[in-house]
Formats: sequence, C-alpha cells, structure tokens
Amino acid sequence: MSKSYIAILAVVLVAALLGMAVAEDPGYLLIAWRNFSIETSVWVGLGLLLAFWLLVLLVRALVRVLNASGRRINPWSRRNLQQRANVIATRGLLEFAEGHWKSALRLLKKSAPHAELPLINYLAAARAAQEMGDYTECDNLLRDAYESTPKADVAIAVTQAQLQMGRGQLEQALATLTRLRKDHPKHLYALKLMSQVYLRLEDWGRLMELLPELRKHQVLSPQDQDALEYQVHSALLQQAGQRAAAVDADPTSLVIAAWEQMPRRMREDPLVVEAYCLQLRAKGREQLAEEALRVALQASYNDRLVHLYGLVQGRDPARQLSTAEQWLQAHPNNATLLLALGRLAQRNSLWGKARDYLEASFASKRDIQTCAELARLLDRMGETQASRDIIDDGFALMEESLPALPLPSR
Repeated sequence: MSKSYIAILAVVLVAALLGMAVAEDPGYLLIAWRNFSIETSVWVGLGLLLAFWLLVLLVRALVRVLNASGRRINPWSRRNLQQRANVIATRGLLEFAEGHWKSALRLLKKSAPHAELPLINYLAAARAAQEMGDYTECDNLLRDAYESTPKADVAIAVTQAQLQMGRGQLEQALATLTRLRKDHPKHLYALKLMSQVYLRLEDWGRLMELLPELRKHQVLSPQDQDALEYQVHSALLQQAGQRAAAVDADPTSLVIAAWEQMPRRMREDPLVVEAYCLQLRAKGREQLAEEALRVALQASYNDRLVHLYGLVQGRDPARQLSTAEQWLQAHPNNATLLLALGRLAQRNSLWGKARDYLEASFASKRDIQTCAELARLLDRMGETQASRDIIDDGFALMEESLPALPLPSR
C-alpha cells in the first residue's frame, strides 16, 4: 500500500472522529469585551482560529514575494548594486591584466565600495596607482583596503612592503616587514622579502642572522641559498677589512673573526677560501693565507687556489714548494700549477727549476702572465735573445685579441 493511500485513510479517519466528537458534544464558547460578545461552539471557534493562522501565513508569504520582486526591479537595491559592482570590477581586473593602469584604477575604485570582495579591488587599484607613479593614491587605497577588510592585515602588509620595495623605499619596507614578522613570525614570504631588503641595503650582518632561518624553512632553492650565503660571507670578509681600517683596529683579527663565524661547509668552499686569503694577503698576513690555502688544497684541488698559492709567501718557502710539487703527480700538465711552481721555485732562488716549470706551463697553455714571468726570468739570467723571443710570443698572443684594422705595409 502506497504512502498516499495511507495518508488519505488517515485524513478520513481523523475527519470521522472529529465529526463524531462535534455531533456528540459541540461545546460552548463565549468571548465578551465591554458591550461586545461572541457566542459559538468550541469547534467553530477552533476553526476560526485555524483560519486566522492560515491568513497570517499567507500575508507573510505575500510580503516576501513583493520584497523580492522589488529588489529585482529596484536598481538601487543592495543586490543590484553588488551585481553591477562585480561586473565593473571584472572589467577593471581585465584592464589591470592588460596594463591599462588609468582605466583599471578608475573602474576598480568605482566598484570597490559595493563589490563582493572589496579587498581585491583596493589591492589591485593600489598596484595600478603604483604603476602610474601616484604613490599618495596608492597609500590611500591601501588604507581603504584595511578599512574594508581589517582581518586581511597580513595580505595588505605584504602588498605594502612589495610596493615600497618597488619604489626603492627600502627603509619603509623594512619597517613594514618588521611589524609583520613581529605579529606573524612564521610568515615565510615576509622572511623572504626581508632578506631581499637587507640584500639591497647591503646590511650583511642582519642578513647573515636570517640565513639559518632561510635554510631551515627552505625559503630559497638550494642553489639560491648557497649563492646568497657565499655573497653574504664574502661581503662580510671584505667589510671586516674596511671596518678595521676605519676604526684603526687590527685588520687581521676582524677578518679572522668573520671567517670563524662562517659555517664549516662555507669555509670549505674554494671561492670563500679565496676571498678570505685575498683579504689576509691585502693586510700583509701572507703566512696565514698560505696555511689556509694549503689546508684547502690538500682537501680538494682547485686551480684558483693553486694560482693564489703561488703568489703568497709562507713561513717556509722550501716546504711550500715541496707541498705544491706533490700535487704535480695528479696534475702533471696543469698550466696553472706549473706557473705556481715556477714562482715558488723563484722564491727559493732555484732559477733552473723555475725556468723549467715556466716553460712547461707556457707550452701547456700560452698565457700572457706565464709569458711575462718567463721573459723576466730569462732576461735576468742573461739570456736576452730567449727573453725577446718569449716577448714576441706574448705580443702575438695579445695581437690575436685585437680588432682587424688596416695597417701600413712594412
């Protein structure tokens, strides 16, 4: 049996029971107020009460229908204003994406007060004003964005910092990011922006403090992180030497302090070792530079460090030459190593050995530096013609890089 049949039977049963109840005892109902009175049966009174309740429901439904119709028809209703604002906002965002800043700013500002998401309108309008160079309007729009959506303070602060960086207002951007990170210390993009500000300000000390956090949270790619750390520590080494000269302090101690602050893996980087040793050499501490280069080269061979090793003077020149000659077994025809050995042999007054090393280096790679060293040595050894021949070879090397120009005939 279907539910509809059951419902019909239930209605019939209830009606029959009500009919029997009315027939058996209709009851009596009297309503009196001042000189007015109503007399009827209980059942009629209940029926009138039910009819009144149904009338109230009908009137409420009718009022709802009329209000809904009015909102659709009235152009100034909230719903219609929002729909129109959304259409204008869409046009404004399209203009923004196409780079039409003036029209984008006008449309986004116009639609923002009634838009479904006014924050998006204000932020995009602020960027459009920035592109037009109207920084005052840009700041005003950011304030409007905050007033429209106070809970979006993080998004607004990030946008403000980006715009300030774009204007070159680095100190203001730093202040904005400092406040943001104070309230939201785990905000990684704010951390990244702050590192960019410190980099542009060349505030290497503050930037170095951020390096562990940047690496811990993997804010940068491994390659970018390594490059940034190298740049920071190299700059700190150079800065240490400059600061020592400015305050009349011991330059070596400041350079060494900057070196020791580096993580171990950075101190093993050949480029960082080179920067450190160049600073020591510039401050007249070549013995310390030789020791650092020797340790680094024994761990890992590197041509740039070998070249520098041939230029610095250690405590024991004979030991320095012997150490470098050990690397010759693994790199027998390396022109850079042979040049360094030639210089070290000269430092030990071993003229014949120096000549052999320099000639081998020049034969391996025709380099102008090697040419100059060999020509100078041969000239001082009294072999003037051999020195001139080498100089001619060096001139030919330089001539190869000259532009092809007309020359007079001989």
